Amino acid sequence: MPARFISIWFPNLATDHQIRVRPELYGLEFALAAPERGRMVVTAASAEAGALGIETRMVVADARAILPSLVVLDDEPEVTRHTLQALAEWCLRYTPTVALNEPDGLILDVTGCAYLWGGERAYMNDLTTRLSHAGYTIRTAMADTIGTAWAHAHYGRQGAIIPPGEQRNALLKLPPAALRLPPETLEKMQKLGFYTINSFIQIPARMLRRRFGEDLLEKLNKALGYSQEFIEPIRQAIPYQERLPCLEPIVTATGIEIALQKLLEILCARLVKEGKGLRKCVLSCFRVDGKTQQIDIVTNRASHHVKHLFRLFELKIKTIAPGFGIELFLLEATEVEDMDVMQETMWDTTGGFENAAITELLDAVTGRTGINTIHRYLPDEHHWPERSVKTVTSLREKPNTGWRTDRQRPVFLLPKPESIEVTAPVPDYPPTLFIYKGKVHYIGKSEGPERIEQEWWLQQGLHRDYYTLEDQQGQRYWVFRLGPYSEEENKERPEWFIHGFFA
Repeated sequence: MPARFISIWFPNLATDHQIRVRPELYGLEFALAAPERGRMVVTAASAEAGALGIETRMVVADARAILPSLVVLDDEPEVTRHTLQALAEWCLRYTPTVALNEPDGLILDVTGCAYLWGGERAYMNDLTTRLSHAGYTIRTAMADTIGTAWAHAHYGRQGAIIPPGEQRNALLKLPPAALRLPPETLEKMQKLGFYTINSFIQIPARMLRRRFGEDLLEKLNKALGYSQEFIEPIRQAIPYQERLPCLEPIVTATGIEIALQKLLEILCARLVKEGKGLRKCVLSCFRVDGKTQQIDIVTNRASHHVKHLFRLFELKIKTIAPGFGIELFLLEATEVEDMDVMQETMWDTTGGFENAAITELLDAVTGRTGINTIHRYLPDEHHWPERSVKTVTSLREKPNTGWRTDRQRPVFLLPKPESIEVTAPVPDYPPTLFIYKGKVHYIGKSEGPERIEQEWWLQQGLHRDYYTLEDQQGQRYWVFRLGPYSEEENKERPEWFIHGFFA
């Protein structure tokens, strides 16, 4: 499949945006200006002002002399950049690969996308019509290369669709400026009488290089497709995604469910063929008013089970606000994993169903209560208590070591030990009482000490002597003394900390 690109040029981007946010400017002669070397210079002019002779780079005083009724507003370049970024994000409904072509354009990689709209002409018409109705003046073109698409968007016929492989013929009648050449190169070509690309395209490369430098050949080769041109998308394309455009805007929950069911069937069929399952998935709903609604799910085990995934999404469909209607659905599997043969048959009730039921239950609870409510922990090969447990995200991960059972451990371990005040005999006797968060706990029973030292290759520091304490109310705690007592006088006593709570 040949690559296909669309170049979109917004020649009046700044002024079009001003009219959108301030409708009272529609039809008026106005310009945007910014200070430059102590003077206010026109940076953009409305179509009405341009028709009466107001041009960019013109001093505001001269512009007002030509057109006394000219309305001058302060230019806000940052607002214009944000507008271009917003337009790029809006275009994601047409293709997953959209790049900025600053200061006033976009590049869309539309390879393989047009069939969803019934062909390239219908695809282009839908794109340009919607942007025009939104109030933007645009020029577009489609071609096999970015260079040729850009050339026709700026210097060719509006909405031109260059047939595959025809970029050379499409460039011949255009001026050299269509190759995105610097002004000094264009000035040399003008002096030599090169008014079209056809006038020099047949000249040997070595002669063009000697006269105009390597840049001309590089730009020409990119436009012709002899060398590849890369773009930086505003968002990296997700490999596993499916799109569903709607003939009529969808406004009901039933319509959303039907669209989601169809997208899941298509996506999961692809995952099954490739032996993969999804762990995270996002449904994006593009509304006719330009806004986007999103819902997402996560699974504890890689899955391509359509009914299970649909039930997870079903919990959140009611949060989607369709507004005046949804025109495009986009389903993206943002995280996928390989699945083995056992996993592929796990959903069959003839075997392994218990594991599937547990996974479904965990996924359902996660969907209702949030991603951060369920955690899985495995033992880790460390002595230091806070390092001896690790959090894992997959049910497939196996522990490298077993849980320690020769010593009692608290059911709740504080992420960071908290300081306590202690009364204790010395040197190795357990505390007789301790104060934690202002409450005094008198000790009835105790056990210890258990000395735990750090791994010297990870961190240097004092050892800990742990005690299991039970107060007079029957509550049990895990506390430790940091470092040894010293027999030297005027030596600071070691600190005590509480680290966990037993059941």
